[in-house]
Amino acid sequence: MRIASDIKALIGLALLVMVLVAGAPAGASAATFAQWVEQFWPTARAAGITRDTYDRAFKGVTPDPEVIESANFQPEYVKPIGEYMDRVVSDKRIAMGQQKLVENKALLDAIEARYGVDRHILVAIWGVESNYGTQPGDKNVIRSLATLAYSGTKATYARQQLIAALKILQRGDVTLEAMNGSWAGAMGHTQFIPTTYNSFAVDYDGDGKRDIWNDVPDSLASTASYLKVSKWRPGESWGYEVEVPKGFKVASVSESTVKALGDWQKLGIVRASGAAYPRATDKATLFAPAGANGPAFLVLNNFRSILHYNTAKSYALAVGHLADRLRGDGPFVHPWPTDENHLALDQRVELQRLLVTKGLLTGDADGVIGPATLQAVKAYQRAKGLPVDGFPSLTILELLRKEG
Repeated sequence: MRIASDIKALIGLALLVMVLVAGAPAGASAATFAQWVEQFWPTARAAGITRDTYDRAFKGVTPDPEVIESANFQPEYVKPIGEYMDRVVSDKRIAMGQQKLVENKALLDAIEARYGVDRHILVAIWGVESNYGTQPGDKNVIRSLATLAYSGTKATYARQQLIAALKILQRGDVTLEAMNGSWAGAMGHTQFIPTTYNSFAVDYDGDGKRDIWNDVPDSLASTASYLKVSKWRPGESWGYEVEVPKGFKVASVSESTVKALGDWQKLGIVRASGAAYPRATDKATLFAPAGANGPAFLVLNNFRSILHYNTAKSYALAVGHLADRLRGDGPFVHPWPTDENHLALDQRVELQRLLVTKGLLTGDADGVIGPATLQAVKAYQRAKGLPVDGFPSLTILELLRKEG
């Protein structure tokens, strides 16, 4: 399934105009993107970037309107955590991850022995970040970061990462054409941002390149290298789903409150599985992202290590839970609260059929919400002037129904 190319092109052109008119940096609204590129050159030169590298990197580059759109609607931040978890820790992703564990057993044995990082966590990050390398991002990293810096969206982050990306290009670690990634400049199988790549990526297979774009050993070892310096503790869990006793006021406990697992247990907070805590002295904080109506967790040091990868707690929870599922554990004991954004299978099939009828989607309506369906929903949202997050909600389905 894919979005109709003519609609996508028209919408993209309109968004580009809006970005150029409204998205320029404060105090420089009249500046064109080309002028901004030239104004940024002294910063790059001071960081050691040569003029040849700089000109090569920016030749023919224009702002990317989809980057601004994505920056404003990150699913791990703007969607309820239950919806995000349902999408990220899917049955398909679990099955594929278990296959990757078998296929890469010898490699994971060696990486685990060298860095002390749990293989299931490494494979879970691989799965969450790029669906095991099948969706590493197809946006040019230089263009994405320049767009963010120019527009003023995440500008401080983008300027720092853009300099780091230019250094990667200048060293010859990857060609400009192959230097692709996400809208935020995250690259490769496990989505390293440029500064993290420069500091922690490793040439694990010894071929002279730190290739996280095409080389699985380099990618997984680089991830383990980064988690190790992020104070990962070998042999310990990221956390546990817990039972919170009736009457316990979850909202009254700060996420900065740290207690030993044994002390939490004295308050009646026990593992939802019924098993004992392996080490009662481990320090943990209570994390109840959906409040009293959803699952609650005691999260440990390794949860905070995962947060070094992505500061969204929903992301760290997704990685930890996917790792547990890859290990053979079951789903959470307590379900997430339901709301209008959870569609049943027949509703998902109907939504896809309506999108096909509108020419926004091609292929069979199978109820599986993949990248093409999400892009089709985005195209519909853009056309209707709605917030563009691509999520197939009941609201979108009802709007499509009204239009026949």
